[in-house]
Amino acid sequence: MKTKIRQQPFQANRFKTFFIGLFLCVLALTILPGCSLKDKPSVVVYTSVDQVFSEPIFNRFESDTGIKVLAVYDIEASKTTGLVNRIIAEANNPQADVFWNGEFVQTLLLKEKGLLAKYQSPEAEKIPVRYRDKNGYWTAFSARARVLIVNTTLVSEEDYPSSIFDLTKPKWTSRGAAIAYPLFGTTATHAAALYALMGKEKAKNFFESIKSSGVSIVPGNSVVRDLVASGKVAVGLTDTDDACGAIIKGAPLKMLFPDQRENEMGTLLLPGTVALIKNCRNPETGKKFIDYLLRKEAEKLLLDTGWAYYPFHSMKTTPKCFYDSRIKYMKVTPEMVYDHFNEAMNDLRKIFIQ
Repeated sequence: MKTKIRQQPFQANRFKTFFIGLFLCVLALTILPGCSLKDKPSVVVYTSVDQVFSEPIFNRFESDTGIKVLAVYDIEASKTTGLVNRIIAEANNPQADVFWNGEFVQTLLLKEKGLLAKYQSPEAEKIPVRYRDKNGYWTAFSARARVLIVNTTLVSEEDYPSSIFDLTKPKWTSRGAAIAYPLFGTTATHAAALYALMGKEKAKNFFESIKSSGVSIVPGNSVVRDLVASGKVAVGLTDTDDACGAIIKGAPLKMLFPDQRENEMGTLLLPGTVALIKNCRNPETGKKFIDYLLRKEAEKLLLDTGWAYYPFHSMKTTPKCFYDSRIKYMKVTPEMVYDHFNEAMNDLRKIFIQ
């Protein structure tokens, strides 16, 4: 009778079983609720600041704090308005924690609708009083400015325009002039500022002249920049960040600050704004992001990347493109501009929407 020999398991099978078990454990950690990835603190930021400028801030914030930024960006054609409408639609179930706006009018609209939470950041104490909401609902910082740009291959220096009102003159409409659609973005804000400073009648007449003289109305400031840079039009009205970005890349453009003569009104300074959303899901991380954004280091980064033109903190760094403390700015406050916004938009809808 043969003795039955009992088979011993191979050592290889033991290793196979071990690695299968290890794989399943790792898989479970990545998909099961309560795992470390899901518990990582985060903040949801809706921003109208172009991704190329805002993303370095988000990355730096994540690296310094360990807080994950979930960013939602706008699109050029609707600039800010689309994000604001989304925040309004989400009022009963806010998805955003922070609204970082490239301008200020739409931020004041959200305040009026009761969709912002009070938060007076300790970093806001370093911002000029006129650029802080007195009740702590928003803080302005890192300003841009409205500028004219000309194509230097088409326009000689002695022919440079000096005022936004030059845009409607035959000298420029015959050579091609462009502005962004004035019902959105910073062009809408600029329009409201003109209503605040000049009065309804004069401001309305200006935009009626824009329409009747044949100035090209295009989807956004970057389109204005590209049209002038390509030589399809000779002159345009845009923002410093769009103009500087193209100039740094070698585009044949000259940036001009309009209306700088003794009896002229100056150009519009456009600070960005940041605010905490009411009843947001992550108020503490939202506050930390606001604090971070208002620091001198963050403003310097916005200056270095080309977004900001006019810093509110005192610093030696200047914009890559151009900076002159002697520039004359329109004597308006964010509240003054906002108070005239609806009046301006009502008129502009009648002028530009057939």
